[in-house]
Amino acid sequence: MRAGLVRLLAGQAGIAVLGTVDVDSDVSAHAMRLGPQVALFNTAYMVSQVLPVVDELRTRTPAGYPLILSDPDVRGMLPPRRRAREASFLLRGTPVPVLAQAIRRVARGERLVDPRLEIAAIGTDKAVSTRELEILGLAAQGDTVADIARRLYLSLGTVRNHLSSVITKTGARNRLDAIRIARKDGWLR
Repeated sequence: MRAGLVRLLAGQAGIAVLGTVDVDSDVSAHAMRLGPQVALFNTAYMVSQVLPVVDELRTRTPAGYPLILSDPDVRGMLPPRRRAREASFLLRGTPVPVLAQAIRRVARGERLVDPRLEIAAIGTDKAVSTRELEILGLAAQGDTVADIARRLYLSLGTVRNHLSSVITKTGARNRLDAIRIARKDGWLR
């Protein structure tokens, strides 16, 4: 699928695909080496799992604009209501000419959110916020409260509050139970 999308995008006027990289690798290091204007995220990871990568990318390479392809039918793939300036969001399966035009617009600094994703976000249960899932996802990766606070530029108390909130909202007994519940429900990998 990746090779097909790369081939189709490379055939579009004004689009040069500089490379591909897995989200699990050091995306920022590759971006610094390649210098893209737009970083296209086409992944099955949930938005809450991609946002820390986007944060790091924006911190280390502020010239690269992230564009995330999302599927409104998959839980956790909708754009967050807050932190809206960090990335653009398009519907996964957008026709390549439309995607290429969106990439050109994002490269000029425009922020795009497909209206269908915004409408889908309105109708979803937002009991657990994207930020809470992002913090829980980092905790699931083994990050300490201090690590999470440093990485997301938050205070220790704010991180603890978010973790407590997600524990309460999921009905979990503790942080590990909240991670288990979030994974079972498809909110975390």
